[in-house]
Amino acid sequence: MSTVPLTTSAQALAPRALYQDVAERLRKRIFERELEPGSWIDELKLAAEFGISRTPLREALKVLAAEGLVTMKVRRGAYVTEMSVADVQQIYHLLALLESDAAGEVARVASSADLALLRALHDQLERSADQRETYFDLNEQFHMQLLAIEANRWRQQIVTDLRQVMKLNRHHSLFRQGRLLESLAEHRALMAALEGRDPAEAVRLMRAHFDNGLRAAAG
Repeated sequence: MSTVPLTTSAQALAPRALYQDVAERLRKRIFERELEPGSWIDELKLAAEFGISRTPLREALKVLAAEGLVTMKVRRGAYVTEMSVADVQQIYHLLALLESDAAGEVARVASSADLALLRALHDQLERSADQRETYFDLNEQFHMQLLAIEANRWRQQIVTDLRQVMKLNRHHSLFRQGRLLESLAEHRALMAALEGRDPAEAVRLMRAHFDNGLRAAAG
């Protein structure tokens, strides 16, 4: 009896489902504000534009609804989720709890190589203080790299979902005049605590970082 080569099984794997590609396209439009928070999603128009039936489009909308980016309303269809003040406060609170705890753990367990990765990202942040969009991207990379070092996959998944929804916030804290430089100073202090292997200080600084971000977003 002949055996099937492992490579044949790998080659037989199905390509990514159409609805996943559609979800990614819609996600991009939402984050780039082509689809504004609170706006109705015209399924017929999008299906015609993408050259697809409504079935994969509806599957894609279910994915985005599970992520919190889309809100499904009975007999009214799908809408881009609109963040309330309470939503923003609740998400900042959760991120502060989750990421401050992770920062304390990283200060305890990170290797020299791990800290070097964080330092490299922080140095890029320092150089991008006058490039807001680049700073946003690097800021998120820094936070997610910290979580990757801690290696709690459940925390990573929750934070990833929360950060996705936070991108809907019209009043992102870093938009406020002067907040970006404040954020950079907070990152600088946090980096020093991590490199100094000071878990308590890392926890305190990360929590303050989110508290200050919430005040900026609310203001």
